[in-house]
Amino acid sequence: MSNEYESELSALIRSRASYHTAPPALRAGITNAFRQAGANQASTTPFWRRPWLQIGLAFACGALVGLLVVAPYELADRQQVEREVVASHVRSLMLAHLTDVTSSDQHTVKPWFAGKLDFSPPVSDLADKGFPLMGGRLEYLDQHPVAALVYAHRKHTINLLIWPSGETSALEMTSRNGFHLARWSESGMQFWVVSDLNPAELKGFVELLRNQQS
Repeated sequence: MSNEYESELSALIRSRASYHTAPPALRAGITNAFRQAGANQASTTPFWRRPWLQIGLAFACGALVGLLVVAPYELADRQQVEREVVASHVRSLMLAHLTDVTSSDQHTVKPWFAGKLDFSPPVSDLADKGFPLMGGRLEYLDQHPVAALVYAHRKHTINLLIWPSGETSALEMTSRNGFHLARWSESGMQFWVVSDLNPAELKGFVELLRNQQS
């Protein structure tokens, strides 16, 4: 293994790895296992062939493979979803296909998704807060169908994309290709908001939405 490759590998581990302290019972068990293996091994066995060293190397290799394979794919998936969310927003504006059901009434929009999705997206009316509902449509993101709700604020369009999720995550905001995005998970749903609205007003929209849904 070249020095250059070793340097790249070390840098990758430092940037991707997360560190956690092992529970006392686990640490004690591993230590005792190594000691027992060493005690049972004849002193004439070459150092590099002793079982405790082989176990340690196997464990380290397994952890390294996990870091090199899993972490980059997790990051790539997140970036891919961001790209798809922005593409969905741009596509809806360019093709004049903002809505499949056009209505400002949440009691019209929410039932429209019944039979078209295997989940029921929460639909909120924020017209009195300056963010009127325009309607909804079907989208296909992250390899599954999702609900898209469309809101307006002055001359800006806001797309809210929703699909089921088993995780709970705090609000995160980011930007991509000149658009601003907000993402969070709660109540069994994943939420993505995208718009060219400035970040402060977009965050205000998200806070109003979450308050009404809670």
